[in-house]
Amino acid sequence: MRYLTCTFFLCFCLQADQVVLSNGDTITGAIIKKDGAKLTIKSEFLGEVSMPWKAVKSIKSDVELNVVLPGGESVKGKISTSGEAMEVAAPSGVKSAPLTGVGAVRNDSEQHAWERMQHPGILELWTGTFDVGAAAARGNARTATETTAFNANRSTMNDKITTYFNQIYGTAQVNGVSAAVASAVRGGWTYSRQITPRFFFNTLNDYEHDRFQNLDIRFVGGAGLGWNAVKQERTKLDLSGGGDYDRDNFSDHTHRNSGEINYGDLFTYKASAVTTITQAFRMFSNLSHSGEYRINFDLSAVTAIKKWLGFHLTASDRFLSNPAAGRQRNDILISTGFRLSFAK
Repeated sequence: MRYLTCTFFLCFCLQADQVVLSNGDTITGAIIKKDGAKLTIKSEFLGEVSMPWKAVKSIKSDVELNVVLPGGESVKGKISTSGEAMEVAAPSGVKSAPLTGVGAVRNDSEQHAWERMQHPGILELWTGTFDVGAAAARGNARTATETTAFNANRSTMNDKITTYFNQIYGTAQVNGVSAAVASAVRGGWTYSRQITPRFFFNTLNDYEHDRFQNLDIRFVGGAGLGWNAVKQERTKLDLSGGGDYDRDNFSDHTHRNSGEINYGDLFTYKASAVTTITQAFRMFSNLSHSGEYRINFDLSAVTAIKKWLGFHLTASDRFLSNPAAGRQRNDILISTGFRLSFAK
């Protein structure tokens, strides 16, 4: 048995890709990609590991990889190194280039993903989620609450479209009297386009209805600039600011039209292989009525159960400094339940 185990391990090592770093470390696994200044390899025991490309001393693959050579030429073949040069065993013959001059290295999966990003149709590259939650009580009181949320994103190499919709509706019956105890709907979309690798232009359009704020409809449209402050594998932070127009219609026939300055952040952190935390904040300072302002704050944690199924906990807060007469300034929605994911 020990002989068979050793033989299997030896065969695995002989068949795996291998990277030797300048400090002498050797990493064995499957090469995923080299894009930009980093090389990513998937090790059986360490998972995905990224390292600076400049730290690579030698590299060898046992499967064919897609390589972009200096000058933009793309070839496919098994790769190895000879001194400080990479050699690609392409069908047309061995191609050689300095390690420092290699533009990209991708496995077939990453190559397919890269090609899809070049000229995608408007119906391609969409990913999204659908959340559903419900609660009920029976006894001295009868209550029922249901929440739903939908989010869809389309990201390309240069721009991103985001749409969202969420709602909560609850009823309660006490002593034979039934009434709604929660009724709110929020939705909208944003579009952002990269100006440079770090800076982007964005537009936003939000809609909101909240029965218990006496808010029939809120319409917000605006634009601004943003900065990708942090772009790491597990952590992303975008900071943005701009101006917008806000129109509020209340059920008491009050109408408000305001110009606003807005600023905020979008923070995403991958806490583990299955759990992601997302936080969004935006402050709207009223230019038409000094001292008045609005705050949007959202926080969610999602744990994946399967690729298409997860469990979420979400908190959404909307603060209005000047609510309708007799109404609270703060509305908080907290929901939990299952999340379905899709990709196209």
